Amino acid sequence: MEIIRTPAEMTAWANQVLADGQTIGLVPTMGFFHAGHLCLMRKAREKADRTVVSLFVNPIQFGVNEDLARYPRDFSRDSQLAEAEGVDVLFAPEAQAMYPPEASTRVIVSGVTEGLCGASRPGHFAGVATVVAKLFHIIKPHCAVFGRKDFQQLTVLERMVADLNWDVEIIGHPIVREEDGLAMSSRNVYLSAQERQTALCLFRAIGHARRRVRTGLVEAKVLLLEVEALLQQEAVTIEYVSLVDQATLQPQAVLRKGTVLAMAIQVGATRLIDNDNLFDD
Repeated sequence: MEIIRTPAEMTAWANQVLADGQTIGLVPTMGFFHAGHLCLMRKAREKADRTVVSLFVNPIQFGVNEDLARYPRDFSRDSQLAEAEGVDVLFAPEAQAMYPPEASTRVIVSGVTEGLCGASRPGHFAGVATVVAKLFHIIKPHCAVFGRKDFQQLTVLERMVADLNWDVEIIGHPIVREEDGLAMSSRNVYLSAQERQTALCLFRAIGHARRRVRTGLVEAKVLLLEVEALLQQEAVTIEYVSLVDQATLQPQAVLRKGTVLAMAIQVGATRLIDNDNLFDD
């Protein structure tokens, strides 16, 4: 596995791969890999001839007082895990290489960025869209694989690619969970043993919502109240509980195919998100 540090070297590698008639699959990450990341890498290897994993803790998607400085990092471990998965290139640039001092451009996706996480994290999705746009230009992938845990992020990037006519297939990989149902996240390392147990309320809420849908419940307002009551039984702060359309992210009054339960909570000092398409098999 090659480790490439600069955008110019990365583009030169990509150009050679394309000249050889091969395809490139990209997995954008911020590192501190867990089993969910490794699943994304395997999917990219299935879909393309060569696989690139980017490892870049993107400073412009972090807001004031968020966890940029303490975001978990372990480059040596990450590189070993990526190599074991058969990744061809680990692209790990420095921040100044991605954002030189004179950089002044941001990619803004409207509409789908305004609710859910976007309501409490102003500028976050502009940071995400900008870094992914740069990665697409640098690496020139045929496909890019993202986890569905970051459901709004996936929707934003699908919108960006469609609006800008990029010839890149966006692949959403199902959420990878721990055995007890907790959605895998690099930030789970922040949780104490007690907080980790508390965090399972998200998975219990999903189970409750699915059961209510199976019984024929159609009123979104009723389900929202029930899910909020379930979460409030635990020592968490609710940021949002929403039932939205999977494509538009608009709140839904009636539960129907394509309705997604999306949640964000604070457990101790850790912000956690989870979601579920309630009508998926």
